[in-house]
Amino acid sequence: MIGQVFREHWARVLAALVSWTGDLDVAEEAAQEAFAVAAERWPRDGVPADPVAWLVVTGRNRAVDRLRRDRRHAEKLRLLDHPIAGPSAEADMDRSEIPDERLELFFLCCHPALAPEAQVALTLRALGGLSTPQIARAFLVSEETMKRRLSRARHKIRAAGIPFAIPRADLLPGRLAAVLAVLMLLHDSRRAARVRDGEIVLLGEQDRALWDAAQIREGRALLGRAVALGAAGPYAVQAAVADLQTERPIDWPAVAALYGRLRELTGSAVVELNRAVAVAEVEGPGAALAVLDGLPLEDYRYYHSTRADLLRRLHDTEGARAAYRRALELTTTEAERRFLTRRLAEL
Repeated sequence: MIGQVFREHWARVLAALVSWTGDLDVAEEAAQEAFAVAAERWPRDGVPADPVAWLVVTGRNRAVDRLRRDRRHAEKLRLLDHPIAGPSAEADMDRSEIPDERLELFFLCCHPALAPEAQVALTLRALGGLSTPQIARAFLVSEETMKRRLSRARHKIRAAGIPFAIPRADLLPGRLAAVLAVLMLLHDSRRAARVRDGEIVLLGEQDRALWDAAQIREGRALLGRAVALGAAGPYAVQAAVADLQTERPIDWPAVAALYGRLRELTGSAVVELNRAVAVAEVEGPGAALAVLDGLPLEDYRYYHSTRADLLRRLHDTEGARAAYRRALELTTTEAERRFLTRRLAEL
């Protein structure tokens, strides 16, 4: 239960606390403490009628405790002038009393004063609830590098006084690109089908009945509107790929072509890896291996798992085993480990 609430409502809780404290660091620590308290109390006392409201109130109380302890935040003690809900009020507070300020949090994290890579990383942390190691793996950098990147971004927000607000209408065009970089509606629609019995399920083997049809419809409508307005950048291309992957059968030549366009726009080796997967469906595993040759992804687990699958399909058992073993060395999740172990055993 607590895991599901975290996935669905972390951003809403954090946004409310950032709005209230005016400090991303204080708010994030308070939100983490609130979820920790929930993990301890809810199994014993039961889940409150409105988990989000409970978490926000608990987080506010934890934030006040920190502000009292930390002399550096003395100027924020004005918050103590506001009535703070006690334990009895935690269960009674209504979510309607808490404004949904996730959009403001998006724009805070994606402010142009921050470097582009910091914008996306900070958004994944603040709104996606991803851990620093998870974000580091997504960016193909060390955990220490990502920790410093996030720390610099937070410091910049404080030092520059970056506002927690939606920009004025005349400033929106220049601010939307970074925000669009972190929207993934069509991808998220397949979340429930990605893991079965604790093991990763590949796209072609997923139970489509578990896909969120409403999210797919919404994602397609937004994509159609964006294309009609002339969108042709990398985010529109990524959304178009995700849209094609929800169709049956998947138009793999179109997917490969879109990844080719995305590679031209981004120059990303990871995009080229994804293009290789589509090429394998169109031209076969040999052609896909040729695409992989020379990519600078030796420390990327998906490079090795993809290469292993292609070699398996070419009946190169020893090569596939070596690649699966390398992917296993690099993987960090139990679901992936189980999948790779099974594939290795099948050889």
